[in-house]
Amino acid sequence: MTFSASPQELFRYLEERFDCAQACGECARVCVVRAGLWESDGHAGQERVRRESIACADVCDATALMLSEEDRLDEAAILVQLDWCRSLCLETAHLLDAQPAAESTAEACRACARACTAFATLLR
Repeated sequence: MTFSASPQELFRYLEERFDCAQACGECARVCVVRAGLWESDGHAGQERVRRESIACADVCDATALMLSEEDRLDEAAILVQLDWCRSLCLETAHLLDAQPAAESTAEACRACARACTAFATLLR
């Protein structure tokens, strides 16, 4: 986004950026907690969900960190990171749908994906 935007556009940009970073942080937190519930030597399906949850947490954490930087970042790099985060969150949510008592974690992943999509839309 060019910073020659109106004050309202700049406010919306900052608000969406903060909302996305916050959603990424929450998703990372719940994915780490969920991954910790499974043994690393669990059955193949459980191990896949565990690995995916850890990867999702890592990508969400990196995205939140990127969005919290004060420097003017490259929009193209932000869009790539947002797309990666969004797609991994949706994939993780889909895997979590089949797990017992994982509904809140799956919803946090979907909320993060929605936040990434909203922010990316604003940048385009």
